[in-house]
Amino acid sequence: MVENEVTAVREEETQKDKYLCFQLDDAEYALAIRHVVEIIGIQRITTIPDVPPYIRGVINLRGKIIPVIDVRMRFQLDERDYDDRTCIIVVSINDKSVGLIVDTVNEVLNIPPAQIQDPPKIKKGSQNRFIAGLARVGDSVKIIINMEKFLFEEEMEGINKKEAVLS
Repeated sequence: MVENEVTAVREEETQKDKYLCFQLDDAEYALAIRHVVEIIGIQRITTIPDVPPYIRGVINLRGKIIPVIDVRMRFQLDERDYDDRTCIIVVSINDKSVGLIVDTVNEVLNIPPAQIQDPPKIKKGSQNRFIAGLARVGDSVKIIINMEKFLFEEEMEGINKKEAVLS
């Protein structure tokens, strides 16, 4: 193995079973840390026309235009004013950077697969596709987000087209 491959394997091993936990209302969510690029405070968001309402717009992060999604709105929760605890989690999904607006970021946890179970099959629908599993952590349950399915493909294509226009 070349040095870059060894470094990538070591990095993947250190991120294995690690999740960034965040909160929306009283529910606790988690996403695989391997997707997280950085966490930033809420900042000025430039709205763009003709996108779904949960796509709040774009931000300029050190010269890079990044679309921003309000996770509350994506999950069809009530809107809430942003405050000093509101964060943008910048993630990379399929080599595409996206900002996720959440109420607050809590912690990074190690959640082994033995603590994760499949989500209940309550109904068929778009919301269930976002859930990769439910993790038992102490007395609480963390809802693990499936980042690969977080956006519909056509929405990512729409974001790409809007970014191309703005570039």
